[in-house]
Amino acid sequence: MKEPAAGSLVLDSQALSLVLRNDRQMVTRIEAARRVGVPVLVSALTVVVSVYGKTDTTRLRWLLSRLQVQDVTQADSLTAVQLLSDAGGLHGHKYAIDALVAAMALRSPAPALVLTSDRDDWSKLCGDPVHESERIADDAPVRGSAGSLTT
Repeated sequence: MKEPAAGSLVLDSQALSLVLRNDRQMVTRIEAARRVGVPVLVSALTVVVSVYGKTDTTRLRWLLSRLQVQDVTQADSLTAVQLLSDAGGLHGHKYAIDALVAAMALRSPAPALVLTSDRDDWSKLCGDPVHESERIADDAPVRGSAGSLTT
């Protein structure tokens, strides 16, 4: 079955961490999306969560220049609060970060395909109605703009 065309590809912290570690599979997925003109988006908050002490900051800056880093907006904050409330009052930094990334995905070109390792969290936050109407899917593959993400 053919995958639906993606309007945008959104990376969560695990996906960005994999790219920073030069994970071949993740780099290939992102390069494929860029090659067909699908914007690859990452929240500025995700950048902070993904970086650890041994991160090569030169590589980080270069990589971020190849992605579209999105600011966290007031509207994102309010959408995230609503998502958390709708999910039964989830709270805490773990859910807050995922909710902010979900809010960013909801305002991204549809369908937004979110690469995440937290399928359970996304299911709690978004549920089936959002998956259908907003077309957010977690860990959805994108089939092959220019350039490589490897240095």
